Amino acid sequence: MREGAGEPASHVLVLATLGAPERWRLRDRRGRAAAPEPPPALVTTTRATVVDAEPSSRADAERWLAAAGTEEASAALAVVVRAVRAHRVAAADPSLRDPSLPQALAIRVGCGAGEQVADGRWSSARELPPPRTGRRRRAAGLRPLERMAALLGGHEQALACEELTLRARADLDAGQLREAALQLHQALASAVAELAAEQPGVDLTARLDELRERLPTVAELAEQAPTGQLPSAGGEQLEMTLQRLEAALRARIAGRS
Repeated sequence: MREGAGEPASHVLVLATLGAPERWRLRDRRGRAAAPEPPPALVTTTRATVVDAEPSSRADAERWLAAAGTEEASAALAVVVRAVRAHRVAAADPSLRDPSLPQALAIRVGCGAGEQVADGRWSSARELPPPRTGRRRRAAGLRPLERMAALLGGHEQALACEELTLRARADLDAGQLREAALQLHQALASAVAELAAEQPGVDLTARLDELRERLPTVAELAEQAPTGQLPSAGGEQLEMTLQRLEAALRARIAGRS
């Protein structure tokens, strides 16, 4: 993979499909009869191996392996996300979602010879523990299962800005600043309108005032986003604003509990 035309490749991405079930060629488009208690269906998984295009000595590789952790896994994930986004755009398929580390069945770091890593194998490897983020711990404190029951039971309606905020977070975490700026602008504008129109049970006046103050800055970044010429501090401004928006939404949910 290359960052731009004419630049040297930075990584090689190797994809392999594992455990693919046999696809039946059904002559009857209505399908076929299913057993009353069918066995669990096989689940197709994909193994993504991100290989550094720059070779290194065995000693350097072993030192890297011993120290590798979540930061290296996140960097590799960014390469996979870039490939998924390219495929989504090329195939015009909106159903393809960005992968994330918490979704992974296993996260491994390893080193090996060229022919090994090209086949998704290695000579030495370590399996990393599942990632834990502060954002997930904060979300757990909001009792998401109770809110999910309220949403599915019709006792509460999700705000449009909540979904837009999640999309902005995914874009920003993936380093997609242009997309994050556009998403955050819509999320912020929607949040200001939606939060001002409801009575969440807590006073959000100060938080709303803060979001309104940040709206012009985000609107300017969103206006610059299509040209790809965001200022150097644009990422920090987006992160700061998104954190404040997420805090306001958490405060709204906490006030309802």
